[in-house]
Amino acid sequence: MSSSNNSHVTIREAILENVPKEVEISRIEYEGPRIAIYTKRPEILVEQSYIIPDIVRLIRKRIVVRSDPSVRLSESETERLIYENVSSDAEITSVNFDPTIGEVIIEAKKPGIVIGKNGDMLREIVKSTRWRPRVLRSPPLTSYIIQSIRHYIHSESKERERILHSTGERVFRSQVVENDAVRLITLGGFQEVGRSAILIQSKESNVLLDCGLNPGSKKPIDTYPRLDLSVFRLEDLDAVVITHAHLDHCGFLPFLFKYGYDGPVYCTEPTASLTTLLQLDYLDVAQKQGIIPAYDQKDVRSTTLHTITQNYGVVTDVSPDIRLTFSNAGHILGSAILHLHVGEGFYNIVYTGDYKYGPTSLLEPAVTNFPRVETLITESTYGSFNDVMPPRKEVEKWFVSVLNETLNKRGKVLIPVPAVGRAQEILMVIDKYMREKSLMEAPVFIDGMISEATAIHTAYPEYLAASIRDQIFHQGINPFESDYFVNIKHSSERQNVINEEACVVLATSGMLEGGPAIEYFKSFAPNESNSIVFVSYQIDGTLGRRVRNGINEVSIIENGKVNVVKQNMQVHAIEGFSGHSDRKQIFRYIRNLSSKPDRIIICHGERSKCFDMAKMLKRSRYETHVPSNQEMLHLKG
Repeated sequence: MSSSNNSHVTIREAILENVPKEVEISRIEYEGPRIAIYTKRPEILVEQSYIIPDIVRLIRKRIVVRSDPSVRLSESETERLIYENVSSDAEITSVNFDPTIGEVIIEAKKPGIVIGKNGDMLREIVKSTRWRPRVLRSPPLTSYIIQSIRHYIHSESKERERILHSTGERVFRSQVVENDAVRLITLGGFQEVGRSAILIQSKESNVLLDCGLNPGSKKPIDTYPRLDLSVFRLEDLDAVVITHAHLDHCGFLPFLFKYGYDGPVYCTEPTASLTTLLQLDYLDVAQKQGIIPAYDQKDVRSTTLHTITQNYGVVTDVSPDIRLTFSNAGHILGSAILHLHVGEGFYNIVYTGDYKYGPTSLLEPAVTNFPRVETLITESTYGSFNDVMPPRKEVEKWFVSVLNETLNKRGKVLIPVPAVGRAQEILMVIDKYMREKSLMEAPVFIDGMISEATAIHTAYPEYLAASIRDQIFHQGINPFESDYFVNIKHSSERQNVINEEACVVLATSGMLEGGPAIEYFKSFAPNESNSIVFVSYQIDGTLGRRVRNGINEVSIIENGKVNVVKQNMQVHAIEGFSGHSDRKQIFRYIRNLSSKPDRIIICHGERSKCFDMAKMLKRSRYETHVPSNQEMLHLKG
């Protein structure tokens, strides 16, 4: 085990020379992109907290301290001691274990009491149990997905350990050739929206950015990324990095594992939970529609085991010559802008994924601060000359007006929403205006996986806007709950909703490509007193896009039979709630980057929008490219 680039001193020697012998190091292992020090007396390193940061500065690698499994108390004894030693005032709600990394996860309503004054209680837990405590605030809602992921990783701890070690061996392998070239290969999502996938290659590494599918396409050749190109070899892939949990960016990821990929997937922690949720829902919808998907639940579970999460702002080695940093993208919970640092100052790429550089109720705006950017890859979903969104207050006023108009006629409002992001944003807006009496009071029915996605939001408040964090952390308020909201827990309850007068229904999917939204659409569509309100982007080819464009009849296949539905509802498309930047916001974001890019590559937009965006940027003297899919761009060398 050696550091190939930054020192003649090996990693092992640096650690052994700088860690006191009384710590009793039992082994030094790779743990994904980190170096894990296993010790029989971890409490010494906890007490002398300066030791590890000093070594990190020396070897420039991430280090974590783990207790040797031989000295850890049993899980049952550890749980007993935690409940015994921590005051009941902390209101501990759960204690879970991750034996792969020797971590005990303690959820409590008052986490400060578990931590103790100056961390005293944490040190006591380490000393008495030899497990490393991770303290979390108990979320106001329980997430089934998060619980399932923890349980699965626990049950497969040996396989998880193998994956992390194998990943580390690949990340920390000796660099064979010097950096003198960087290439970008467009596998999907260029001059289109959907199936985002970008391959970044140096002479040493291959890193895939996103791996999505196109929900609006009916042809496999246009649905999935072009992984059939000769330049893409699964066995050469060092890492996959996922920007966020929408299917057009993560929906094809399990396919890689079905066909033998055994490497890491990097994303933020919320993205890991939300990705699993959406992939499982995709399989469920496909089954109900009689579609055979490209992968199954086993492949989703394999994806989960190979996922390595990291926080915003943390620099991580993902290959011998590429370092990755995540920054907030402002698009949905956990969404990230990627900064790739290739070599020792050789080249820097920023890939925005989907981003919002403007105010929303849910998230902070996208980050613009990067030390260096040679190439910027930006989305252009709303990049055309006409794509300028009205101010947020006007958007909300328009939204409330549309709902009031329908509710006053005793009609029903269907709002198809993506379960992640837009649903939570709309729920907060509805609750706010109903409480203020600006919006007519009516039951708001929530169907599909929105409730589970909302529970995941409450589990990661640190990723939300400051105002929402304050409500959850300091006021004990769950901003996603309301007396007006009714969760539909079973399909048998939908008929009661259909029979209801003057109500609002939020249901997935946001593009009417399956899910309970289809059931409500069939019932609501014939009645012109009802309305359908689109609050998110409708990809070309989806039913949502066709309805938005004014189709009068819709053919829906049910149990092998075609059901023709008359579409008489009032149709409204309110773009101002979008989690994407509009044209002005994209330009302002690029202009405000702390480092001016040498080159801008435009993706994730319909062809005309990509070229409109390029024209504007070229007028501002940016070197701009609009590649199509299956192109190779030589960024350097």
